Amino acid sequence: MKDAILTGFQHEGFDTTKIRHGLPLERCGVLYARIALGAAFLSAVADRFGLWGKYGGWGNFSNFEQYTAQVNSFMPAFIIPFLAWAATAAELSLGIALIVGIWTYWVARGAAALLFLFGTAMAISFGIKSPLDYSVFSASAAAFLLSICQTKRDQMRKMDAGDANDKSRQMEDLDDQISLP
Repeated sequence: MKDAILTGFQHEGFDTTKIRHGLPLERCGVLYARIALGAAFLSAVADRFGLWGKYGGWGNFSNFEQYTAQVNSFMPAFIIPFLAWAATAAELSLGIALIVGIWTYWVARGAAALLFLFGTAMAISFGIKSPLDYSVFSASAAAFLLSICQTKRDQMRKMDAGDANDKSRQMEDLDDQISLP
């Protein structure tokens, strides 16, 4: 049953040990999440500087600062330029790090936190429907799950380096730590 939790399905004759140890579905899922989240961050940054041209939403940084003021309507006006530049720097660095695949655990946690804060600010300023319609909390959850998958991969690498006799017990402990309710 734990295999079904980790893999999402069971099938007679299907070797779930490959899935449990990070081959091919989990790796594909992690790669997909990293690239999708990273590309979304980089796309937003590109739009702020007009790189999307007529297809962009903000088109320039001035318009993005106005949007930042709307999203953070509860913040004092003097802090808005800082928030706009801080969000841009964070999204640029998180986007690059996600796509390159460096420091995945911490980068994914940072992305989850940034998206959660953005979604919360949207909910305060525009109502809960806005961050739900733009899937901000969904993206935050995906980033958080990405960090959990990275933790699991790191633990499995440690298991591979350890004693083969302990692997079964370690895998059961890991399943108990990660399993969903």
